Amino acid sequence: MTGHPALFWHPLDDGRIQCDLCPRDCKLHDGQRGLCFVRQNSGNAMWLTTYGMSSGFAIDPIEKKPLNHFYPGSTVLSFGATGCNLACKFCQNWDISKTRDFARLSQAATPDQIAATAKRHGCQSVAFTYTDPATFLEFVIDCADACHALGIATVAVSAGYLYPQPADALFSRIDGANIDLKAFNHNFYHKLCAGKLTPVLDTLERIRHHHATWLEITTLLIPGHNDNPDEIAAMCDWIIDHLGGDTPLHFTAFHPDWRMRDTPPTPAATLTQARAIAIDLGMPFVYTGNIRDPEGGTTYCPRCATPLIEREFYTIRSHLPDGDNRCPQCHTPIAGRFTVHLDGD
Repeated sequence: MTGHPALFWHPLDDGRIQCDLCPRDCKLHDGQRGLCFVRQNSGNAMWLTTYGMSSGFAIDPIEKKPLNHFYPGSTVLSFGATGCNLACKFCQNWDISKTRDFARLSQAATPDQIAATAKRHGCQSVAFTYTDPATFLEFVIDCADACHALGIATVAVSAGYLYPQPADALFSRIDGANIDLKAFNHNFYHKLCAGKLTPVLDTLERIRHHHATWLEITTLLIPGHNDNPDEIAAMCDWIIDHLGGDTPLHFTAFHPDWRMRDTPPTPAATLTQARAIAIDLGMPFVYTGNIRDPEGGTTYCPRCATPLIEREFYTIRSHLPDGDNRCPQCHTPIAGRFTVHLDGD
């Protein structure tokens, strides 16, 4: 078998094996792959078929993940792999997540090579992104360990659709995460993602309360599907109650893609309204994305409203002094990570 032995599975009495990575509970005969298409039963054992294979590399501003309170202004080496364990009809990276042509889209790299590349290019972190790092968990674990050995931070951009034990294996090695909370209604997850909302909420709480990972949340607002003001308010109330009101929240604009090409793009007014709802409910760090909105990209002091980090798209116009997480006017602490505290060469 070409690949790498996978974690989190068990044999079944009928000769199949079951994947225990996520709530899909894929039950596989020999030779079959799970819905993610990258985890396969071979010889009655689970294998990750894409270990050491990347769908491409890029050096990005950390704000592109998006992470606005995790070493603002730094650069991150981003890469992903093929496959995904959700089936979102609005997927913005469907050409990678749904491909079956691994060889054409993949570049080989070892964990040590990825960490060394980030170090050589002056990147403060490495991001597992584009597709969900949960599906190539074993490779993420090894890459994260290699990065930390060189003092490079790690970032995961994930839908958070996995069971608690795999979540612990992942986020115990992740320094900063942006989790896609795709909607705050079960019907949306069922009809548009072929998934469930509750496991995602469980993952968010697990990250916040069981790990040292810095957490931010993104919700892609899709007209007519998850942009109802009452739903947005209910989601914000849940975040405040379960994660804390200082959790940064990003509302981003949908553009027609994959199997939702007939749905119109998100109006800018929808994002600014959602941001206003969240702020009014007590969330000071709320941002808009995929539109030009300098106000919606700026970090303000939650006490005196001084602009602290001014952004336009991914460009920072002004920011706090390096390592300083206090408002220069009223000295209020600003939630986030502003100085790296990792051991390395």
